[in-house]
Amino acid sequence: KRQVDETIERCAHQPVDETWPGLAAAVDAPTIDHHDEATAAASPADRAGMVAEFVAAGEGMRAAGYCQTSDTSVVFANSNGVRRRGRYTQVTLDGIHQTDTSAGSGHATSVRIGDIDGAAVGTLAAQRARDSADTYDIKPGDYEVVLAPECGATIGIFLAFYGFNGKAHLEGQSFVELGRQQFDTAFQLVDELSDPRAMCVGIDTEGTLRLRTELVTDGVSRAVAHDRRTAAKADTRSTGHAIPGSEIYGPVASAMFIRGGGTPVDDLLGAVERGLYVATFNYCRVLDPKSMAVTGLTRNGTFMIENGQITGAVSGLRFTQSFIDALGPDRILGLGDDARWADSEFGPGLVHVPTIRLAGWNFTGGSDG
Repeated sequence: KRQVDETIERCAHQPVDETWPGLAAAVDAPTIDHHDEATAAASPADRAGMVAEFVAAGEGMRAAGYCQTSDTSVVFANSNGVRRRGRYTQVTLDGIHQTDTSAGSGHATSVRIGDIDGAAVGTLAAQRARDSADTYDIKPGDYEVVLAPECGATIGIFLAFYGFNGKAHLEGQSFVELGRQQFDTAFQLVDELSDPRAMCVGIDTEGTLRLRTELVTDGVSRAVAHDRRTAAKADTRSTGHAIPGSEIYGPVASAMFIRGGGTPVDDLLGAVERGLYVATFNYCRVLDPKSMAVTGLTRNGTFMIENGQITGAVSGLRFTQSFIDALGPDRILGLGDDARWADSEFGPGLVHVPTIRLAGWNFTGGSDG
């Protein structure tokens, strides 16, 4: 009762919102359920055991990590008679191994705790730390790159937040030109809540059904995400992507899959004459949303590739790169067979993405500038 009273009091002090599209209407719809009983029932001992497996994979190293499980239920109701519910589970394992001079990170996220192999995630992190114990500086410049899934996840969520966002698109702040080939033909980006791997419910915060939304097909920008407010302004229907604060930030896709690929990662590396393998991006900031020029750093594993082999570790680098140009026509040289939910600058479980080989990436200097 107090919450209702306080809400009404706040409304009394607000100006009339002429652009409010009204409440969602009741429609028949299937219930989307991405729930795993084992994940929901996971105990503190289960989570600690997974972290222990991660730590044990890096014998003789300093290590730290966490495992988090969640069981989320959502119920929506409004005075138009809408009554909807949904639920999903999520498990995330994240950790780091360190030597005296280096660090390597590992990450895994899934709907199902049974999908997570703590030892495998720890082994990857430990290998990255060992292999980068001795680094050397390289000259700034444009290098062919093989980007691990964590890098691809940050690229994906930045494209969604700053570009495939109905509010940004309406306001002329987005790079998206619908119907135009803005990306390589190998690039497929879809928001697909019905995929059993997705960690979401079938409704958004306005009670609208989330629709399968093909954002990019064969490199062509096809759609942007809408909530009820932006859909009304664009004279279309909502795609069900309202989020808390979307009236400010705009609607954002959050169950995205970068499709395609199937090439073993070793083959992606083997095709590079001279370039860099990057494990993780860090502290990425958009300089210009219209061109998606972004500056950021590499972290926890950056390696030189020569004649198809990783030959050594290089010091952390700063880059300034348009994500659109990097993924543009004829720029994607390969997509790996290791697609998974990867961590990103906006958090885990938002983008399912493989390792990506790109023709070029602009590195401007070391991590200090």
